[in-house]
Amino acid sequence: MQSQSARQGSQAADSSRKSILNGWKDSLGVRIALFFCLAVLFYVSTSDKLLPKTYNLEPGMVSEHTILAPKQIPNEAATRKAQDEAAERVQPVYAVVPMQNGELLSILFDKLEQINGDPTFTNSERYELFPKVFPAEYEAFFEQKINAWEASNTYNESVLTAMRNAIQDQAYRIPQESYYKFTRLSAETLEQMETVALPIVNKLMSEPIENAEQARARVAEMVNASSLNTALSREIAQEIIRFVITPNKFSDAEATIQAKEAARNNVEPIYIQKNEVLVRQGEMITPELYQILQQYDLLGTEINYAAQFGLILLILLMAAVLYWYIRQSDLNIRHNNVQLLMLLLIFVINVIVMKIVALAQSQDYPYLGYLAPAALGSMLIAILLEGRLAIVCSVIFSILSSIIFNSATNDQLFDYHYGFVSLVVCFAAVFAIQKASQRSAILKTGLLISLLGGLAVLSITLLQDQYDLESIALSLVFVLASGLLTAVLAIGLLPFFEVSFGILSPLKLIELSNPNHPLLRKLLVETPGTYHHSVMVGNLAEAAAEAIGANGLLCRVGSFYHDIGKTKRPSYFIENQGNMGNPHDDLDPSISKEIIIAHARDGEQMLREYKMPKQLRDIAEQHHGTTLLKYFYHKAIKLAEENNQPIDFTEEDYRYPGPKAQTKEAAIVGIADSVEAAVRSLHNPSLEQISALVDKIIKDRLEDNQFNECDLTLRELDIIGSTLKESLLGIFHSRIEYPEDTPKKTEDGESSTNTA
Repeated sequence: MQSQSARQGSQAADSSRKSILNGWKDSLGVRIALFFCLAVLFYVSTSDKLLPKTYNLEPGMVSEHTILAPKQIPNEAATRKAQDEAAERVQPVYAVVPMQNGELLSILFDKLEQINGDPTFTNSERYELFPKVFPAEYEAFFEQKINAWEASNTYNESVLTAMRNAIQDQAYRIPQESYYKFTRLSAETLEQMETVALPIVNKLMSEPIENAEQARARVAEMVNASSLNTALSREIAQEIIRFVITPNKFSDAEATIQAKEAARNNVEPIYIQKNEVLVRQGEMITPELYQILQQYDLLGTEINYAAQFGLILLILLMAAVLYWYIRQSDLNIRHNNVQLLMLLLIFVINVIVMKIVALAQSQDYPYLGYLAPAALGSMLIAILLEGRLAIVCSVIFSILSSIIFNSATNDQLFDYHYGFVSLVVCFAAVFAIQKASQRSAILKTGLLISLLGGLAVLSITLLQDQYDLESIALSLVFVLASGLLTAVLAIGLLPFFEVSFGILSPLKLIELSNPNHPLLRKLLVETPGTYHHSVMVGNLAEAAAEAIGANGLLCRVGSFYHDIGKTKRPSYFIENQGNMGNPHDDLDPSISKEIIIAHARDGEQMLREYKMPKQLRDIAEQHHGTTLLKYFYHKAIKLAEENNQPIDFTEEDYRYPGPKAQTKEAAIVGIADSVEAAVRSLHNPSLEQISALVDKIIKDRLEDNQFNECDLTLRELDIIGSTLKESLLGIFHSRIEYPEDTPKKTEDGESSTNTA
């Protein structure tokens, strides 16, 4: 008794420890912690791109770090310098004014002719009058012109002012002795002089004149070459022409200012580009550099709370989208922390490989980011978890990619080039890998990723205004290599996840279903009847599982191995006996019971020895649950009654030890196992017989509480029954038929409703 109590206490302690160890798998606190870790991963992977660093620097200090521009901003100092240089290059603007100096010349000659022809004036009076008349006429003529232009707004004030100053400052002063000679000119001479002088004045004034002295220097040559034949007429003509000649090109200060301002405005702003070196390590901080660092908020130790808050909001939104999708889905990850931990690890691995590639990215080779295997995470999630979840995660991977590889020179948070390409390759990976049946399909998916990624890169590159063949070629090379790298990493990482998390991926299941597997070869060679039975159960179970949305592939492969324990004592199971006798006929029912029951336990142990996945071991151990071996139980009762012995045993002694089915797949395999064996015992069964038998087996198991520990619903049991009925008509073969009201012995020597 003490030994039994000690054993029970030890078992209770072991059970308690297992409960504690397994409790984290569905703990709400653990789920919250895992989602928090996921948010931390998002923060760590994006903060260096979205949050500017700060440095404690002052003017005159030497920087201990090389500081890069975290974003694009205008370089105000460089822009002002460029604007000043552009303004300095602007030449002064001049206005060339038609002064109409020929009119002044005619007025002066008229005055000469009038004064010289008036007999009331003596030569002395004329000599005194000319120096007054000529300047007065000169001043009156140009003042009238300037006032007219001012009244009509023909020229702006700056031109008129420059005009007044130039005409006054550059006015020619006729020598005093020349005025004396004016009195000696006759009317005929004056007419000849005017005829010669007017074309000369018009010719000289037709050219822009800023300095009148330069134009006046040409007068002597032009007059001497004229038709005037007396020295006096040539001399006086020269003096009058020089007097009439004035500047006609005047500086336009207002237009010059406007031109300089236009030149300033035409200067494109100069930017400090993102990732451009602001300060090199060991460089002294000048006031100009200090001002630039201030513009970037790179100075001081204070935290930029606005940027931090914005990043946290972004991270929470991404994590919330994933959380809400998982919570509202019908996926196992909804309540399985083991799968959630695996999802977190996949995110970590995908982010790490992207960050490694980002370290090699530079301004000269920004398209190196296309080398990153961004689709790796999506491919692993689609294989190990579920395709719909992989699609949601693909969107998150694309957002992270657009941030991590953002090397754009403008001030943007996301680089749509990498985001778009990542979205394309992630979706391609998810859609291509879902139907994969062997590991070579991963390599084919990698090639598809390369192809579609290349098309995505080509499309967005050609849509840009500027591109070159070299950048296109390198981008395509990198994205093609990315697909192959994704496939290689996926193939290498799959075994790690399958072993570490006990994951049975479709690819692994397909491999285990290969008839050349050592255990299946053993089953085929040593127990061909059991092998054929297992194949039939696999077909039934797969169809039933897919009908209710369970894992049909797991049911099929689990069925292949569910009776592997029969290989230890093959002759004790009737499907392997052929024409030999049934050894159970000569055995005590209790011994036969132990042999039959042992095959479930033996199967689990054999699968464990071959390091088979836990899901397959569970199916082998649980497919009978705690069902009753009715045939041997009734046989034991009958023998006891015939020998007048007391019945010192109960039904519990003739039940499988269990455990009951813990998953839908284990329950479905158990139903299919019983149904297939029972239907084979019928000779030429009709549809009604098959339907009644299937309903009876499911009802017996339901009433025996065999589905209490799995989440099968009554509706799903109805669907399973209907699917089995449809499938059975084409796959059963005749077996021994037993009387209806007596316990029926099956191929295993059990009740027809409790087959092995």
